[in-house]
Amino acid sequence: MRAHLRRGTVIVDTSTGKPKEAVRLGAELQAQGVAYLDATVSGSSEQLRRGEALILLGGDSAAQERCRDLLTALGSPVVAVGGSGSAAQMKLVTNLVLGLNRAALAEGLAFAEHLGLDAEKTAAILKASAAYSRIMDSKADKMIHREFSPVARVSQHLKDVELMLKAGESGGLELPLTETHRGILAKAVAAGLGDLDNSAIIEVLRRPEA
Repeated sequence: MRAHLRRGTVIVDTSTGKPKEAVRLGAELQAQGVAYLDATVSGSSEQLRRGEALILLGGDSAAQERCRDLLTALGSPVVAVGGSGSAAQMKLVTNLVLGLNRAALAEGLAFAEHLGLDAEKTAAILKASAAYSRIMDSKADKMIHREFSPVARVSQHLKDVELMLKAGESGGLELPLTETHRGILAKAVAAGLGDLDNSAIIEVLRRPEA
């Protein structure tokens, strides 16, 4: 029990943590009369600065309403997902798809370069085709021009991928694409790219020996 917390207090957790810990913490605090909201942020640090990041919200519905103005100031839209831990779970789902989209873009651009195709033209065609994903808008130029100043680091996404795989394993679910992605990210970290932007995974695809 956390004696310094008063009944009626609402704790808002914006980190990306383990869903099971969020569920446990929510139950413990509820017994103390304290509301716990996991309010994970889906979006880049730049989107958050502009107030455009998606806020995923899990926890007591009454506490969610009490904090909605605060959360709307952080980002928009604010989407209620369910009980404590559900926002952390949904963040892992969104990060799984986002990360695989980024990895697919990296592999596609590396493949185009290998074939001798113009990278800029390739990116433009990808954006105009059914292959388009929003990740191309923020990561294609960084990959093409090897501009890897960090918005979100390779090592950070590897941590998220580890959480995804553990969550899947706990229920007996295989995530084969994510397992492959973990290998690529781990290879990037081993090559000294961990503190660079996550778009830097293209370097290990350009240099398989790295």
